[in-house]
Amino acid sequence: MEFSWTEEQLEFKDCVLKFAEKELNNNDAQCEKREVFPRENWQKCADFGIQGITVPEKYGGSEQDIITAMLAMEALGYGCHDTGLPFGLSAQMWSVQYTIQKFGTEEQKQKYLPGFCEGRLIGAQAITEPEAGSDMSNLQTYAKKQDNGYVINGTKTMVTLAPVSNVAVVFATVDRKMGKWGITAFLVEKGTVGFQICPELKKMGMRNIPMGDLVFEECFIPEENRLGPEGAGTSFFNSAMESERGCIFASQLGAMERQLERCVNYTRQRRQFGQTIGKFQSVSNRIADMKVRLETARLLLYKVGWLRKMNKNAVMEAAMAKLYFSECFVQSSMDAIRVHGGYGYMDEFEVERDLRDSVGGVLYAGTSDIQRNIIAGLLGL
Repeated sequence: MEFSWTEEQLEFKDCVLKFAEKELNNNDAQCEKREVFPRENWQKCADFGIQGITVPEKYGGSEQDIITAMLAMEALGYGCHDTGLPFGLSAQMWSVQYTIQKFGTEEQKQKYLPGFCEGRLIGAQAITEPEAGSDMSNLQTYAKKQDNGYVINGTKTMVTLAPVSNVAVVFATVDRKMGKWGITAFLVEKGTVGFQICPELKKMGMRNIPMGDLVFEECFIPEENRLGPEGAGTSFFNSAMESERGCIFASQLGAMERQLERCVNYTRQRRQFGQTIGKFQSVSNRIADMKVRLETARLLLYKVGWLRKMNKNAVMEAAMAKLYFSECFVQSSMDAIRVHGGYGYMDEFEVERDLRDSVGGVLYAGTSDIQRNIIAGLLGL
């Protein structure tokens, strides 16, 4: 495995970092507190080229390889103090754009990908239901075949970006008896008759990236809006998850590095009992643990990127990266609060924000327990 970077890649990373530091930190804290989607910053990212990093040039992107895309998102996470914005961007890039780009028709690619790259369109992936999350075989949203299309009925919940989305990749079953082999993907646009986007759900962290429910009541979808053949939805979703689980934490790698540097600087300046608090072993040990988590998570992430770039199977590695990364970010965020003491608990210092944002990572894109199940299953257990 080769994890060294070319001069061009490092220059690109530095360019992304400088863009994020200059353009994305003006009102992020207020947006988070008021739970307002940062539409202006989303557009700035599109104008810079973030949404189009992995999209071919013919559809408005710059078509960087996955390793370079990871490096760019890492820089974005370091430079942008808002963990939610890179998360929302990654959710669209790896679950919506990736699925359309890999499995869509030429007409579907031409219709949607340029809009995503330009920031005109925002996409959501809708699979989770009130009674079905990781258990895809239990999806209840039903797509009944009719002449020239399908009629969809059902409800999706906790859909990232749903309240601000223009189009959703929706997974529904065409035959419940077939379990996961009946699941089919559809492209459903905002404004479609019978398609309702519900108000934003209140949540613990990443409050400026909205999540909401999608309701389908006798919603007719023309056949040209089906994504791939009937029954291919499960394979599409699994392919997207292999990329998302491995890549969605790239920005949080940058956030963890920024978090560590902030803690180191604080422990060098804060004095208690006649010395800086970094001299106390109980504090310095926490800092050391944060560093170990950061570097081991980095290696897992880069390995996933390398495997994907080489077109090798990365299901196991993606599950391990997602499991380890999400748990590490929570633990390091707890350590950051302990290092800062009472100040870390106060809202104005924004140390506690990382913890609130990190907790969702052990749930979305498959819970930590599901990742353990995937790993165990691939080991033959």
